Amino acid sequence: MPFLTPNSLASLVQSALSTQSTRLGRAAHAQMIRTLDAPLPSFLSNHLVNMYSKLDLPDSAQLVLQLNPSRSVVTWTALIAGSVQNGHFASAILHFANMLRESVQPNDFTFPCAFKASGSLRLPATGKQVHALAVKAGQICDVFVGCSAFDMYCKTGLRDEARKVFDEMPERNLATWNAYMSNAVLDGRPLNAVYKFIEFLRAGGEPNSITFCAFLNACSDTSNLELGRQLHGFVMRCGFGKDVSVLNGLIDFYGKCREVGTSMMVFDTIDKRNDVSWCSLVASCVQNDEEEMACELFLRARKEGVEPTDFMVSSVLTACSGLAWLEQGRSVHAIAVKACVEGNLFVGSALVDMYGKCGSIEDAERAFNGMPSRNLISWNAMVGGYAHQGHANMALALFEEMTVRSHEVKPNYVTLVCVLSACSRAGAVEMGMQIFESMKAKYGIEPGAEHYACVVDLLGRAGMVERAYEFITKMPIRPTISIWGALLGACKMYRKTELGRVAADKLFELDPKDSGNHVVLSNMFAAAGRWEEATLVRKEMKDVGIKKGAGYSWIAIKNAVHVFQAKDTSHERNSEIQAMLTKLRREMEKAGYIADTNFALFDLEEEEKVSEVWYHSEKIALAFGLIAIPPGVPIRITKNLRICGDCHGAIKFISGILGREIIVRDNNRFHRFRDGHCSCRDYW
Repeated sequence: MPFLTPNSLASLVQSALSTQSTRLGRAAHAQMIRTLDAPLPSFLSNHLVNMYSKLDLPDSAQLVLQLNPSRSVVTWTALIAGSVQNGHFASAILHFANMLRESVQPNDFTFPCAFKASGSLRLPATGKQVHALAVKAGQICDVFVGCSAFDMYCKTGLRDEARKVFDEMPERNLATWNAYMSNAVLDGRPLNAVYKFIEFLRAGGEPNSITFCAFLNACSDTSNLELGRQLHGFVMRCGFGKDVSVLNGLIDFYGKCREVGTSMMVFDTIDKRNDVSWCSLVASCVQNDEEEMACELFLRARKEGVEPTDFMVSSVLTACSGLAWLEQGRSVHAIAVKACVEGNLFVGSALVDMYGKCGSIEDAERAFNGMPSRNLISWNAMVGGYAHQGHANMALALFEEMTVRSHEVKPNYVTLVCVLSACSRAGAVEMGMQIFESMKAKYGIEPGAEHYACVVDLLGRAGMVERAYEFITKMPIRPTISIWGALLGACKMYRKTELGRVAADKLFELDPKDSGNHVVLSNMFAAAGRWEEATLVRKEMKDVGIKKGAGYSWIAIKNAVHVFQAKDTSHERNSEIQAMLTKLRREMEKAGYIADTNFALFDLEEEEKVSEVWYHSEKIALAFGLIAIPPGVPIRITKNLRICGDCHGAIKFISGILGREIIVRDNNRFHRFRDGHCSCRDYW
């Protein structure tokens, strides 16, 4: 390298920083050592400290600083700013203290860095000390220093101090107003953000994209669709209609307000979409139960060359969970591995949740055990996965493990729902009641509607239907739909028709338009042979305009989803399906199987009842799976309603005589049939 002047070397160091080239920076440093006398001029040392600290080479930065005999506030601020920029907040505070020990006074660039480090570390005491120093130095009136102090108090939860700093600021810039609104939303005070936005406009402020996004987040948190729409119009009027960050905020806002169609409309207006645009729309679809659309968007994004981010991957995995689409979930898992986001905490938790909800508990365990770190969501996903599969002992063992000293993860509301659900599905009545009764004393969690519903389900599944009803009457909260629904399901299971009528009447009051409750009551009367009452319930449905939702079962084979209804003959391979059904029925009858005609829901002759239950949608889907899926591969069926008792018994029987593993996910739980047994242990 030819001889360079000190100014040229300084420019070279700046170029190394702007291009993020450590190699170029070290070469420039080496040239300084070779061509210049020691110690280096202070301005060059400052450039080097700034470069090394911001390139996240703290040891080199500190060494240069120590070799500089005339360390100034510029030198120290460069080191502190670089530490903050790279997330080394504790080091930044330490450097700030060392600077003060050398009697170097901080300036208006140093204080904001110290405030940010204090806020990020959630150290209010340290932040207050920095604030006192800023007041003493006469720097607190600087708009940037004051804004940083305000932000620090917000992040450390000191609302009163934050408000005082804001009110006493002689001048507020746009960043200050944005900080107020953003922190109000983060602190769970969205209405404060709305009021401050209005105050900002009245003061003549001109908002930017950050202002608009903060206001949209406040509208989302309050589900204020009308106010958000007004802002949308204001955004267009202010000339931000093409700003991608504002449009991304609108996509997110409309999605959270359950206006996914409007989210898509906004998405279509973006000329240059970024990965946040795609992530926001995918998340909006997932939030609005449009899982298939979310998966389609993900595939579109991949075709357009969008790199998968951790947020996008975790959102799509959630969509796969909702669809119980194991094959697609595995494909997304492979993409996550290729994109090097598999180790991300949120992606890992989503993988555990997806595999658990898709019925592959072994894959869920592998994903869980492979996580480099876990949070409460990860633990809840694994406990919930065991609960869905009916593995109560494993769910409870994992629950114990997460709360022991080696992990010390404090369970939350959701954790206890998962654990009580596991007890319910496995019939562990005593254990479930013990956990419920110790919730508040042991874990500090006040039981909610979901916990009460789990207890009703727990007692009802165990046949203690009257005790479950008595439990409801003594509850300190008003029974919800899920609580009465659990009781109605238990009454149907154990044919407690009179108590079932009571539960159904309560459900009709709470949700008169839900067809499911009417159907359950009608089916319960039909199963008890009370045909007149069953017909009367269906007539009442018809009179008030309630239509029964159709029952479907579907099975995914080779990236195609095949959907079936009861008595369905529309499939292109219908002749093969019918032949397989006939073959299965013949082999099962030879082996001693007798159809449970109590699940025929019409008053028919016995032979007609047998035929009626034989052509339920899940049996047709199973027949198709047997002809389309090679031997040895598990057959996975999903049903939008609860599997009927006859289908449950038939599939259990088929798994034994054919030696096939069959997994059925209905709207209540997973059923894993192997060797003539079901994982639900017949608590279906």
